[in-house]
Amino acid sequence: MSDTPVAIRWHPFQLDATIPPGGMPRAEYLARKFGDPERIAQIQQPVLAAGAMEGIVFHFNLIERSPNTIDAHRLVRWAQGHGREDAMVERLFQMYFLEGRDIGASDTMRQAAADVGLDDAAAGEFLAGAGAREEVIGEIQNAVQMGVTGVPTFIIAGRYAIVGAQESRYIAGAIAKARADRTGGNG
Repeated sequence: MSDTPVAIRWHPFQLDATIPPGGMPRAEYLARKFGDPERIAQIQQPVLAAGAMEGIVFHFNLIERSPNTIDAHRLVRWAQGHGREDAMVERLFQMYFLEGRDIGASDTMRQAAADVGLDDAAAGEFLAGAGAREEVIGEIQNAVQMGVTGVPTFIIAGRYAIVGAQESRYIAGAIAKARADRTGGNG
């Protein structure tokens, strides 16, 4: 296999673009999307189990609001320009899934910026404007046109898509195939 490093780039995608800009109560959102609490528990159980296997304790019970994530995606794009994209994504995931924080709220996003070593006031100024809004919305629309319907979705070399949480061997296989295609099979 080639020694060429794999570059990771996070792309925006909204699982539910109907969530209003200020977000909505989580219980209302889940009831609207999935119905009764028993069905919700059935959907969450495999995620909780997979997380536990990796040492991740999801705290879905702490989440009070389902956010509209456009501004969080804009913040990730802003952090990318400062070399902190991965750290920002990780921090936003932690805030939402582990701490139950509203990642659509400006104060939460500013705190995330500070937590990853960026200027929270500058992050707030960026979020107050329209920076990267059209770019993020355009990327989301492009993903929908490509057929992306869920997360995670891994796009390898712009040619191969792996949808859903998959074992690392499947992702490694797609990377190896993309490398082999690029090098004419001499990977």
